[in-house]
Amino acid sequence: MNRLLAFFLSIVMFVSPAANYPHQEIDKSDWTTDYAYIFVHGLIGWGDDTLMDRLISYFGTFSGSLMRYLRARGLDCHAATMSLEGSAWDRACELYAQLTGTRTDYGEAHSAQCHHPRYGRDYTGKALIDKFDAAHKVNLIGHSFGGTTILEFLELMANGDPAECETSQPSELSPLFEGGKSDWVYSISTLSVPFCGTTLYEYGNPYTMTPEVFNTHPGKILLDLSSKLTTKNRPYTDTPVYDMEVDRAIEITSSCETVSSVYYFSVPCSCSQPDGNGRQIPKPEMVALMKPLCRAIGMFHGTTAGGVELDGKWRENDGLVNTISERAPLGAPQKDIDFDHIEPGIWNVFPTMQADHMFFSGGFLRTTDIRTYYVAYIQRINTL
Repeated sequence: MNRLLAFFLSIVMFVSPAANYPHQEIDKSDWTTDYAYIFVHGLIGWGDDTLMDRLISYFGTFSGSLMRYLRARGLDCHAATMSLEGSAWDRACELYAQLTGTRTDYGEAHSAQCHHPRYGRDYTGKALIDKFDAAHKVNLIGHSFGGTTILEFLELMANGDPAECETSQPSELSPLFEGGKSDWVYSISTLSVPFCGTTLYEYGNPYTMTPEVFNTHPGKILLDLSSKLTTKNRPYTDTPVYDMEVDRAIEITSSCETVSSVYYFSVPCSCSQPDGNGRQIPKPEMVALMKPLCRAIGMFHGTTAGGVELDGKWRENDGLVNTISERAPLGAPQKDIDFDHIEPGIWNVFPTMQADHMFFSGGFLRTTDIRTYYVAYIQRINTL
């Protein structure tokens, strides 16, 4: 079996387009910064330290590894690996361990409350970057639930967590929970991120949808798959599925303080269109497997337990997330981006990208070359 796997991987590595990228330096003459870029994947994804990445990269997919492409051009870029079943909190802790080269510590109080081990994977000697501190900041780029992850991460970096400080012995407390490290992050970029959740996950919520409707709708497909993959051996309230329900997502992201020194960017997406009857349907270019989910979002209506009315404004979507949910955290300072006047401490919202949810990772079941997009994006941030 091991020989077969090795043979298979040797074939994948031989034919991989990522293996043959030529080296090409990027003109850095007008840059004001040159910090590392950390990419964080969505709900079901992987980083560039995994076996899966040898087969196909989450960022780059069928066009080849985006990380290897960017590094070949002199950019310090890395893709972190988040646990499949991890909540936003758990993933934030995992991200900290990967950046600092330490053992993952989910916190004594959190682990006891959620009934899972306190410690996870040990990254000692395997940090993604050489240095991580106020002098060696990072730019964080999160796709989908990866955006929720980096918001939770920055919140802990900035403000820590009082419950963990009270519960843990000082000698055992993770520095993440102490706070005071907001100046270790230079920018946050969120791509198709469910700041206010997605109504796909409301199909399983008895407050907003009756079981009769839920059980006969395509939205159930994603919920069933996500639940089976991510809710194993842990309370539902400590899973990404729960964190993407509308009320919970709003609770998480709206409680994350907007740091005055950090640059914030968001790029919402849309790949649906009105059907003339008040609903949204997929555009022809949407990948076929997303179309049933797009229709599910495009017809949804209801009110959450927290009183959020999910009306017609919520129906435009990118195949997995409502477009209205992707602009910025509810109540956070925000504005449409002005490229001549970009300032920190406020969400700079890009025009809505006409693309489906998986565009930013390189497309789903189709080749989408995103390399030029990311090079231009990084160039813009580095000249701030």
